[in-house]
Amino acid sequence: MSHAILAIELSTPTGQLAVVRAGEVLYESAFTSNRSHNSMLYAPLAEALDAAGKALGLIVVGTGPGSYTGVRIGIAAAHGVALSRHVPVVGLPSIAALSDEPSYCVIGDARRGKFYTVHVSHGTLQDALELHDEAGLREWSARHAGEPCFTSDAVVPLALPGVVIAQPNAALLAHLAAKLNAQDVERLTAHALEPVYITEAFITTAKKK
Repeated sequence: MSHAILAIELSTPTGQLAVVRAGEVLYESAFTSNRSHNSMLYAPLAEALDAAGKALGLIVVGTGPGSYTGVRIGIAAAHGVALSRHVPVVGLPSIAALSDEPSYCVIGDARRGKFYTVHVSHGTLQDALELHDEAGLREWSARHAGEPCFTSDAVVPLALPGVVIAQPNAALLAHLAAKLNAQDVERLTAHALEPVYITEAFITTAKKK
């Protein structure tokens, strides 16, 4: 009997939960919060756990890149369920679940005049996130014209043509987790879950009076 997989995806203002078992979506829920997913997560989470029942065997959480706070809330919730239900929890990049296209590229705003790009193939990031300034991103976009390209930002960076806005999909994240074998799960659970970092934290210092 195959186990059920609970997916938690909170990297954007649209939070999503899904439960998938043997390729069938047993539960899906989406909600929007522009401040914090904390207050809106737990009712649908309880419903998702009811849908999974005793068959729950794995939890997957989207690790971004995206809202640092949202991803951390998702990780904390996943760990809480994992401890109470005695099941493993793994993290997968949220941007790997933007589309069911076999291969596509992702563009995102990294803030402070920087932008990131990465290629996704069959649910796996093919390389590290690459940072560009505005000119570099326009050049990169021109070189990859014609490829499926997505962003999870609210607006397309630099209004680049051909880029589609898409939200990470929790059900798709669960389907990706279903492809993991026992060795993959063991490898992923051997490391602490952390959000996908685009750049190092920018720390401001107080001005001298």
